[in-house]
Amino acid sequence: MKKLITAQEAAAYIPDGATIGVAGMGLSGWAEEIACAIRDRFKETGHPCDLNLKQGSAMGDWAERGVTRFGEAGPGLVTRWSGAHIGSAFSLRDLAVQNKLQCHCLPQGVIVNLWREIAAGRPGLLTKVGLGTFVDPRLGGGKMNDCTIDELVKLVEFEGEEYLFYKGFKLDVALLRGTIADEDGNISFANESIINEGLAVATAAKNHGGIVIVQVEYLAQKKTLNPKEVKIPGILVDYVVQATDPMSCWQAEGVYFEPAFSGQLKKPLSAIKPLPFDERKIICRRCAMEVRTGDVVNLGVGIPADMSRVIAEEGFLDDITLTTESGMVGGVPSALPNFGSAYNPDATMEHGAMFDFIDGGGLSMTCLGIGEIDQYGNNNVSKLGSRLTGPGGFINITRATPKIIFCGSFTGKSEMKIGDGKISVVKEGSIKKFISDVEQITFAGQYTMPGQSVLYVTERCVFRLLDGKMTLVEIAPGIDLERDILAQMGFTPEISKDLKLMDTEIFREHWGGLGKYISEPKGDAT
Repeated sequence: MKKLITAQEAAAYIPDGATIGVAGMGLSGWAEEIACAIRDRFKETGHPCDLNLKQGSAMGDWAERGVTRFGEAGPGLVTRWSGAHIGSAFSLRDLAVQNKLQCHCLPQGVIVNLWREIAAGRPGLLTKVGLGTFVDPRLGGGKMNDCTIDELVKLVEFEGEEYLFYKGFKLDVALLRGTIADEDGNISFANESIINEGLAVATAAKNHGGIVIVQVEYLAQKKTLNPKEVKIPGILVDYVVQATDPMSCWQAEGVYFEPAFSGQLKKPLSAIKPLPFDERKIICRRCAMEVRTGDVVNLGVGIPADMSRVIAEEGFLDDITLTTESGMVGGVPSALPNFGSAYNPDATMEHGAMFDFIDGGGLSMTCLGIGEIDQYGNNNVSKLGSRLTGPGGFINITRATPKIIFCGSFTGKSEMKIGDGKISVVKEGSIKKFISDVEQITFAGQYTMPGQSVLYVTERCVFRLLDGKMTLVEIAPGIDLERDILAQMGFTPEISKDLKLMDTEIFREHWGGLGKYISEPKGDAT
């Protein structure tokens, strides 16, 4: 068998100053037991230290498990970090806020496909993804704090056009997880909900003289795995760790194992509970009004993911295809705490392949969240004061998708009253989301593609980006334009000469009206 070692032995194989690559999303693909062993060894011996950690998606359960384990040891274990999302790694995020950790946030799709460039010996990834956003070197190059000095992104000109070049690097250690390893080190993802970028990370390490360590839950006899189920071949694997702690092998952040996530069964849709009747449901209903029969739709984390439950409740899941950037195609994307997984997917694409589809313009529409919006239509979801998060797949997804819907509550921490076809403000929110200038540009309103439609949906009103201007196009019944909208904004938007009332029926507990929108010809609902 490939060398079977303990988690503690794996930790001892990692040298000081190593660049470590991980792959996965949430807890899928995360080698929790080995990470804990690395943390504990550092606390006991001071080694390994000065690690450079590279990751794509958010990896963790937003509580204690995941990449945050490396920060629990305090400063010194990891001194450089780059990835798409640091928000779920609380301890590392805190180190970054304290300027004790160099921190770069980069687009998720760029990172997961940069691994393939590194694996193939190419110098890096050339793309337009990120132009005009905070990862553009003219706007910070993805640096999230003052101590970050490394330059990971270059602005270049190629055939008369601007591009961003994301540099490759040498990978010393691939730290991965699968479900099963056979005696030859072949790795199956049988119970994983996501086919992550582990193959590319393993190849990148192996082809550059690094080592590949894979944590698994089960061991199998050699030559017993279906070759089509082997996602990382044994020729790339140096060491296998069979986990001894079942808590280290969770399929997703909120569930140890959900067979409907990994294709072992199809769950009855009746098990998917409808959303409570509140402003969140109102927002999801208004977003759903933009979907058309045959659309391929990406849903982001937060309120956007809950739009799937509205579409399921309305009975139109078979008319469209819902996706997530992790590779889920079809089914019902899960919201937190299991975002990235999906109930009953029709197919599960490899993570990087999904971003090829997204970057090439394959989506019909995406629905993503709102952090803060400014007068230019810029959206910041990556850095809000000391709250460092990162863009996740946001920057890739908004680059080439023809219809973009950003959604969220109009103000933060407001209290609303809904019913009888209208909505009213009981207590105004303490956090303004529509401000003069965003702190960081995650979506650049001035870099929209020709013909791209951009909509901003809240429970009170709807804006559209028209000719580079934020334009109010709909207002909710029961909302006062001056008091409840304009007075709560940091800028004065354009107001459409054809300002409409939002559909009053979505403000009633029982709707049943999606059918008249979803069957309309493709185009804007407003």
